[in-house]
Amino acid sequence: MALRRPLSVTNIALGVCLVATLTGTPAGAVEDQQQAPMFRSATRTVPVYATVTDASGRLVPGLEEDDFEIWDNGKQMDIALFENSVQPITVVVMLDTSGSMTMNLDLLKQAATQFVIRLLPGDRARVGSFSDKIQVAPADFTNDRDELIRILREDIQYGNPTALWDATEVSMEALKDLQGRRVVLVFTDGADNYSRRDQGDILTRARNEEFLIYAIGLRSRTRGQGVTRPDRGLRKVAEETGGGYFELTRADELNTTFTRVASELHSQYLLGFTPPAVDGKIHKLEIRIKRPGLVARARKSYVSK
Repeated sequence: MALRRPLSVTNIALGVCLVATLTGTPAGAVEDQQQAPMFRSATRTVPVYATVTDASGRLVPGLEEDDFEIWDNGKQMDIALFENSVQPITVVVMLDTSGSMTMNLDLLKQAATQFVIRLLPGDRARVGSFSDKIQVAPADFTNDRDELIRILREDIQYGNPTALWDATEVSMEALKDLQGRRVVLVFTDGADNYSRRDQGDILTRARNEEFLIYAIGLRSRTRGQGVTRPDRGLRKVAEETGGGYFELTRADELNTTFTRVASELHSQYLLGFTPPAVDGKIHKLEIRIKRPGLVARARKSYVSK
């Protein structure tokens, strides 16, 4: 869908993708995807990416601008930007490969491969892993799915501790100079026990620099250690930034969950508004849907600057 009115946007790269279907479509099935031009002006437009679901949790496509409301600190804002076409993503897929994941690593690699397969031609990605070591490959973001799958199969490193928050920081650092929708998809089966950063550091940076964080947590059974529990801070960081949080109890749910995240990212609505004041403060955000029975998930705050 084209934009409804002339728009001025700062620091947003808009892409338009022609797709036959939004759910589970391999990138090879999409023939054409091109980047729209970037618009700049002295007036900042705050971008908000929203995922809309019905009462059964199913994704809801095809909504129009009039179906949405944006509220800033309890005051309704005029919608200055609206897109319901597929927007390209730049993503770091960051995987926990610490010792507790030993029994589930093959399933994790298969699930992450399902996510990579569903990247569209306009998307770009890097793949990372973390334990006591953190790595991200390749050197630059790429849309070469074969190379990303090869990295998953051959180049993942293993270790023992879980440097979850440092790994999330490394992911945001890799994305910091890029335009458009910048996504961190992080998976873990345990609590952080090795990072210098903490949950508060990550949430502050994600809010200030407008990163979208998705998190998948797995309660896994390990030899001699009982059942692991994903870090409790993951849900808050994901929900505050507008991503999704999925906590699994079975490793065989990994494939469907990574596929679900890919579908969500290719089904999000892009809205934007002009902030009422540039005051350097944290503003509370709320996206409301006028149609009954539908819910929008989007970031809950932004810094007006």
